[in-house]
Amino acid sequence: MRDKKRYLPFILSAAVVLLDQLTKAIIVHFIPEGSVGISLFGDFLWICHVRNDAVAFSLGAGLPEWVKYIFFIGLPLVLMVVLSYAIIASRFDKELTNAERWCIAGIIGGGVGNLIDRIFRSLRVVDWISTNNYGLFGMERFPTYNIADASVVISVIFLVIIVLFTERRKKSDE
Repeated sequence: MRDKKRYLPFILSAAVVLLDQLTKAIIVHFIPEGSVGISLFGDFLWICHVRNDAVAFSLGAGLPEWVKYIFFIGLPLVLMVVLSYAIIASRFDKELTNAERWCIAGIIGGGVGNLIDRIFRSLRVVDWISTNNYGLFGMERFPTYNIADASVVISVIFLVIIVLFTERRKKSDE
């Protein structure tokens, strides 16, 4: 892999961060916190403004603030650095495919998007996409999320699929 090509996946990271922060700025400007601004397709999709002071599914909301700084800013920051290193380091050329690097870049973009909120919005991430779950998994509505969250989830799903497919191919080649 040539040196310049190593940095190409960061285009995805930057695009995710920019789109995430732009949409959050629009939501903060136009929709009051705690309200639904737009309801689409009946009540299937709400564009709303909520703040999450925890992580996925509000885990850790009751933790002391100093613990949140460590686990919601410090550790994710270290993880973003490690993942970035994995993308650009030549020592991982045999372990990571180009597609896996792009998936990792999607995870980095989502992670950085939410880190920006945690750092500059008092540990509170702006979430704004709410979908009706119609009682699936015992929830009427799926937990509210944002572009950064979606990028992480989609990138992890693609990464798992790629890894599973690659493992099968390697085993079938043996």
